[in-house]
Amino acid sequence: MQKQLKKYFLFFTIPTLLAFAIAFVIPFLLGIFLSFTQFTTVTNAIWVGFANYAYVFTDPDFLQALWFTAAFAVVSVITINLIAFLFALMLTRGIRGTNVFRTIFFMPNLIGGIVLGYIWQLILNGILYRFDATLTVSPVYGFWGLVILMNWQLIGYMMVIYIAGLQNVPRDLIEAAGIDGANRLQTLRNVTLPLVMPSVTICLFLTISNSFKLFDQNLALTAGAPSKKTTMLALDIYNTFYGKSGWEGVGQAKAVVFFLMVGLIVLAQLLITRRREVES
Repeated sequence: MQKQLKKYFLFFTIPTLLAFAIAFVIPFLLGIFLSFTQFTTVTNAIWVGFANYAYVFTDPDFLQALWFTAAFAVVSVITINLIAFLFALMLTRGIRGTNVFRTIFFMPNLIGGIVLGYIWQLILNGILYRFDATLTVSPVYGFWGLVILMNWQLIGYMMVIYIAGLQNVPRDLIEAAGIDGANRLQTLRNVTLPLVMPSVTICLFLTISNSFKLFDQNLALTAGAPSKKTTMLALDIYNTFYGKSGWEGVGQAKAVVFFLMVGLIVLAQLLITRRREVES
């Protein structure tokens, strides 16, 4: 069997590697190269060194978007994971209609981000109109509007992952903790939480990366208004690249900085949470 697999190894591997190189590696490396140039197309790139990167870190729009995105990510990651975990705990207690609730909570994740953004824009503006305000009157309204939208979309998805983790916790460990006199809170903290850490790792990774990469919901809900105060990093990169002729290199440099920043954050999160995982 092993000989047969080795015989066809290259036959199946080479097409996959070629597809990966064409679809990801080459565009990625080309993007890094273009971040050091001034260009409008890939054929007229002029090398400018670190000039694009120097501008990125002095651009007030980028710094504002960075601060707004970081604050949004912190609040969203905490609220999404906390509420999703509480829902998962509730729906693993064997209450009636559990499967119906799981389906209902998961459904928002099936709706596209741009559609979801326009739906919540109508809902939230409809509420704010009663107070003579809209989402774009103040960045505070836009911020919390995005947090509500993100929570509504991702809580059900994260809840399903937490449910899978909770269902893998051995019942005999829970019963043993009860026999030893541990109350529900102590059992949750000392038995359940350490055993669902793999689910926590996955959910934190997904919520952190999705929070930083949020684009279409941001575009539909506020489009950065008022005065670019609710522009997130992905939307700022898009506006720089497509909104200003001759600024494509700066937009590309922002994209590279964005990639490195998100990559380092999720890598640190994975290293920290993986160390806390225990075998059941």
